[in-house]
Amino acid sequence: MNGYGIDMTYDEMKDKLQSRLKDSRFIHSVGVAESAVYLAKRFDVDVNKAKIAGLLHDCARQYTNEQLIAEADKRGIAYGEVEQAMPLLLHGYVGAQLIREEYDVDDGEIAQAIYRHTVGGANMTDLDKIIYFADMIEPARDYPAVDYLRELARRESLDEMVLAGLSRSIEFVLKKNHLIHPDTVLARNEILLKLGK
Repeated sequence: MNGYGIDMTYDEMKDKLQSRLKDSRFIHSVGVAESAVYLAKRFDVDVNKAKIAGLLHDCARQYTNEQLIAEADKRGIAYGEVEQAMPLLLHGYVGAQLIREEYDVDDGEIAQAIYRHTVGGANMTDLDKIIYFADMIEPARDYPAVDYLRELARRESLDEMVLAGLSRSIEFVLKKNHLIHPDTVLARNEILLKLGK
């Protein structure tokens, strides 16, 4: 895995992650890595980066919601009122730094994909989009729209499928009457404008 600031082997990362996460979260993480590899091959994105980002995207889920606030504060991670009200959203931000601290991954593209995997963001790279979408469609996911989104992963453009994912995410959050993160709206609007819709 050497070549871009990565000293641990994938199997070493996997073993370390397994020791830190609940079994169901670890299985999910391996599934996201597999889905990310599929999408990376389909869209000609660095497969190793996708695999590592997919595996480690939830590495900060080793912390409780209360701990995530403390971990973000400890690292000087900026966050707003939405994250304060919904601390679980901080796991991507904390995870983006944790990969360097605990998994010897010093790669800005991987860190950014992990940072953005929950709510999206402005100017998402193809790797960002792949990790965001792989998180939604990995094999262990089971919710009403998942088969539809998996079908999009086989036939649509990366932007079309991520647009659908962002839209479903917003619908889900609206139904629960939760806060919608502004980065999700920003990411969706950017893709809509890019696609000319």
